[in-house]
Amino acid sequence: MKGIFITFEGPEGSGKTSVIKAVEERLKQQNKNVLMTREPGGIRIAELIRNIILDVDNVEMDLTTEALLFAASRRQHIVEKIWPALNEGKIVLCDRFVDSSLAYQGVGRELGIDRVYAINQYAIEGCLPDLTIFIDVPPSIGLKRVFSNGRKVDRLDLETIKFHEKVYLGYHELINKFPDRIKVVDGTQTIDKVVENSLEWIYKIIK
Repeated sequence: MKGIFITFEGPEGSGKTSVIKAVEERLKQQNKNVLMTREPGGIRIAELIRNIILDVDNVEMDLTTEALLFAASRRQHIVEKIWPALNEGKIVLCDRFVDSSLAYQGVGRELGIDRVYAINQYAIEGCLPDLTIFIDVPPSIGLKRVFSNGRKVDRLDLETIKFHEKVYLGYHELINKFPDRIKVVDGTQTIDKVVENSLEWIYKIIK
């Protein structure tokens, strides 16, 4: 594949969605061939699965079912959108990818990183990002942002602070596990500074 695959990760309220939009705009201003997408979702079938996963009424959802739904959504997203874009030589910017499953379901849900990774390996067939930017914001700060910024609250937002703290620790476990791929940006800075720091990492891998 000729393109470059860059993902953005972070706990709830990290601001990554705003950051990725700003990064996309900056790269397009430089005439880069960019595609921005998100998970779970990105294409019709995956968005339908997203609605099931995040629906606040689906409280009875089994934890392994949740992990499998994320993987199924990811598979469709890769096949229908990510692989074609990479084959066209595009820079693909994705709001969340497999690391979210490893942190949220692997550690937060206590299913185990290795188990969730195995589920996702079947789905992604070795399709891993060239670069992952982790926007680091402690859960206490991130959750305050979520509940004060007016965005729609989903099923994962409503989990306990203990759950979100486990997810945060899970991300840091992944940072230690994949230091060459996952780069950390301090998300407590101004959004302009977070965008600049993110672009510094991106410019290291794009021409």
